[in-house]
Amino acid sequence: MAVVVGDKIPFFTAIDSKGNHFEIKDYIGQPLVIYFYPKDDTPGCTAQACTFRDQYEVFKDFGAEIIGISSDSILSHQKFVSKYNLPFILLSDFDKKIRNAFGVSRDYLGLIDGRTTYIVDANGIVRYIFDSTSSRKHIEVALSILKKI
Repeated sequence: MAVVVGDKIPFFTAIDSKGNHFEIKDYIGQPLVIYFYPKDDTPGCTAQACTFRDQYEVFKDFGAEIIGISSDSILSHQKFVSKYNLPFILLSDFDKKIRNAFGVSRDYLGLIDGRTTYIVDANGIVRYIFDSTSSRKHIEVALSILKKI
């Protein structure tokens, strides 16, 4: 069953791009922007990540943390972070358990992992979900919702 607005986000663990164990419970208490994307170092995903990077301090001004999730390997994430100087958390969801727990659908006739952003308040409650192939639009929407919560 897919996560909807008003739901508490599912508990999950993963490995981040630094090889560290990550638990979402450690980040409850601050707003979160959790975004699922298809693949590291592809045109749309790079544009999205770099736009989040360029606006990262604005997100931090709202007290929010950005968490990017894809099924890419930790090594792929490390290269992606290094190549584009990404300051936020990237998680490897190689077995797609996190994607499935959120109910993120696939795009393009089911061939590509979907691109969905969840805006989560400090209590871990989903306040807004944005599902669009327009990679840069996710940042605008996330900032506009954070201003309201």
